[in-house]
Amino acid sequence: MGDLGAVLGRIDDIRDDLTELYKDLHAHPELSFAEHRTAAEVARRLEALGLEVTTGVGRTGVVGVLRNGDGPTVLLRADFDALPVQEQTGLDYASTQRGTDPDGHDVPVMHACGHDMHVTCQLGALDLLVTAREQWSGTVVAVFQPAEEIGGGAQAMLDDGFLERFPRPDVCLGQHVFPFPSGTVGMISGPSMSAADGLKITMFGRGAHGSQPENAIDPVVMASATVLRLQTVVSREVSGRDTAVVTVGSIRAGTKDNIIPDQAELRVNIRTFDEAVRERVIEAVKRIVRAEATASGAEREPEFERLTEFPVLVNDPEATDRTAKALREQLGAERVLALDPVTGSEDVGLFGTAAGVPTCYWFFGGVERGKYLAAREAGTLSRDVPSNHSPFFAPVVEPTLTTGVTAMTTAALTWLAPR
Repeated sequence: MGDLGAVLGRIDDIRDDLTELYKDLHAHPELSFAEHRTAAEVARRLEALGLEVTTGVGRTGVVGVLRNGDGPTVLLRADFDALPVQEQTGLDYASTQRGTDPDGHDVPVMHACGHDMHVTCQLGALDLLVTAREQWSGTVVAVFQPAEEIGGGAQAMLDDGFLERFPRPDVCLGQHVFPFPSGTVGMISGPSMSAADGLKITMFGRGAHGSQPENAIDPVVMASATVLRLQTVVSREVSGRDTAVVTVGSIRAGTKDNIIPDQAELRVNIRTFDEAVRERVIEAVKRIVRAEATASGAEREPEFERLTEFPVLVNDPEATDRTAKALREQLGAERVLALDPVTGSEDVGLFGTAAGVPTCYWFFGGVERGKYLAAREAGTLSRDVPSNHSPFFAPVVEPTLTTGVTAMTTAALTWLAPR
C-alpha cells in the first residue's frame, strides 16, 4: 500500500478548498443528463491535477485517467446528478435551482442524495494520489457518472465505448454517503443493494362532466382502487423469507374538480433482491392493474412503460474483505461497521459486471454523531434523521468529507501496487 500516512498527510492542506467546492456543488445541482456545469467543473479540476480528461462520455460523463507506471488499474466512481426535490434544509448554501424533468415539467432541483459529496471526496482522493505518486504504481480511472438517479448513466457510458476507450479496470470501487454517524464507514458483502424497477402505468377511462358519472368510466376511482390493491402484493404474494417493496410514488389525473378525466397515470417503484421474486412481483403488479381496469369497465387496456431498471448490486466478498481490512487499519475497527443489505439501488455494479471484475461499494456516514445517537436512543431515527431523497437531507460537512476522502484514498491504495 505504500506509506499511507504520507499520502493522507495532505488532507489538512486541501480541506478548505474541498469544503468550498462541496458547498458550490450543493448550491448548483443539476438533473440527470443535464449536469453540464458540474461536468465542466470536474473536468477543470482534473485537468489542473494533470489527468488525461475526456468529457461527454455517455452524454455528460467525465473520465480522468492517472497513469503512474506498471501495476493494477483501479476504477473509482462518483455520481453527480441531483433530484427534483425542493430543498428545505435552511442551509446558507441551500439550492434554489430549478430544472426541466423528462416530462417537460419545471421542477425544483436539490442534491438530496449526497452526490455532491461523492464528487468532492473523489476529487480530494485524486489530489492526494497525484501528489504522492512515489508511494504507488498503476493506473487510476476516475469515473464521474451522470444519471445514476434514473439508472441510465452507467449503461450510457458503457454504450459509449467506455471499456474500449479507457484502461480496463482490475477492480471497481465506489462509495455513498448515508444517514448514519459521520466519521464511520459501512460495509456489506455479497448482495448489497436491491434491484429496482420503475414503471409508468397509464389507465384509461372515459371522460365526462363531473355531474354525470354515469356517462364516464372514472380513471381516478380505477387508479385509486389499484393503489390500494397493490399494497397486497408484498404482504400476500411474497414469502416472509424474501424482501420486496412496492411503492406508488406518483399518481396524476385530471385538471379540474368538475371534469372526470379520461386517463390516470401511476408511477410504481419495485425493489427486490432475488430475480424470481422480481419477476413475480412485476407480474403481480401488471395483473392487478389489468384486473382493476376490467373491473371498472375500461374499454382500453392499460399501458406499461419502463422508466428505470437497476440490477442487484453485488459486492464481491473477497474484494470487500480486502478493502474493509485496509479501512479498519486506517480508521479503526470501531469505525468500520457491518451493515445489512439496503433496499436502495445503484447502477455502479454495471461497470464491474461489464468488465468481468470485482466491485466493492461502501457507505460512509453523514449525520452528526450526537444527533444520531440521541435519535436512536429515543427511537426517533425515522423522524429526526433525514434519509436520502428527503428535502431535509444534507450531510454534515465534517467529519463526513475527511472520512470520504480518507476511505476512497485508502481503498484505492489497497489495490494499487506499492513502491
